[in-house]
Amino acid sequence: EESMVLLKNDGVLPLNPSEKIAFIGGFAKNPRFQGGGSSHINCFRTASALDSLPEHAQVTYAEGFPADRDAYDETLAAAAIKAAETADKAVIFAGLPDSFESEGYDRSHMQLPSCQNRLISEILKVQPNTIVVLHNGSPVELPWRHEVKGILEAYLGGQAGGAAVTRILFGAVNPSGKLAETFPEKLSDNPSYLFFGDGDKVEYREGIYVGYRYYDTKEMPVAYPFGYGLSYTTFAYSDLRLDKETMTDSDTLHVSFDITNTGSVAGKEIVQLYIRDLTGSTNRPLKELKGFEKVSLEPGETKTVTIELDYRSFAWYSTNLGDWYAAGGSYEILIGASSRDIQLLSKVTL
Repeated sequence: EESMVLLKNDGVLPLNPSEKIAFIGGFAKNPRFQGGGSSHINCFRTASALDSLPEHAQVTYAEGFPADRDAYDETLAAAAIKAAETADKAVIFAGLPDSFESEGYDRSHMQLPSCQNRLISEILKVQPNTIVVLHNGSPVELPWRHEVKGILEAYLGGQAGGAAVTRILFGAVNPSGKLAETFPEKLSDNPSYLFFGDGDKVEYREGIYVGYRYYDTKEMPVAYPFGYGLSYTTFAYSDLRLDKETMTDSDTLHVSFDITNTGSVAGKEIVQLYIRDLTGSTNRPLKELKGFEKVSLEPGETKTVTIELDYRSFAWYSTNLGDWYAAGGSYEILIGASSRDIQLLSKVTL
């Protein structure tokens, strides 16, 4: 429940049991909840979203598309479109079948099965209140993300993942996960795109510029940035303070700030601390994550978060020196809700 990430919510979540809801997609009944290859295990039992509905929930189910392959069936699609049209809201359970990603081979694209994208587009024509739940082990392209009103990234949630999804959808749980990776707009935005997959030879030309270090430094638009995740409540950041303005390589810097739940329900926020090197001594990313903490807050509650930084927090590994090195000079301390949502800023001199 705590690892799933709410990517989008235009007022459609949480669901109300009194609403007429259509669950669509084979993953609602047969969720993909684990990886393949050596990570695959035989579970004692598996809970699907359909198995885990709250009492009195008015949910109808239409398969729409299968969970295990890319196949568009006109009859299944027509039934799913009709179910979505007659409901108050439609929840489409989409994702990658086992055959689309595994530890044993590389993916050749970042797309969902075409049958899923096609049916999502057809359902959007008849049901504006559409939510998509994603079952995947890594980022996918989301060509319809601006049209749907809700997206929940469930990832591969284990044997109880379906129950966790339902509890989040109906508000028994307030989502609190944040992305541990960037969702690019498309595959070709990836820093390794031009040099990866050329036969038996791979050149790692991106160096340290992988993930958010690349996308943020390049100021490239992304679908969802590293560290991103929504909640059913809201949070306010305030009062950033450093216990010293200047530090040496033997000092510890204590960074403190306040976080407040400004909404009406209890929730958890993952606060993040990034450092930006202003010394100009070497080629470094625009910012680098150096600390984070998950904070549980009741409505209206404020807590103080303190994160400690030492010399290594500012250092990078020098191959010339054969050791970690941090240049003397000025560094920015950035506090944010994601790598693209910096709320507080201060400076320290090393």
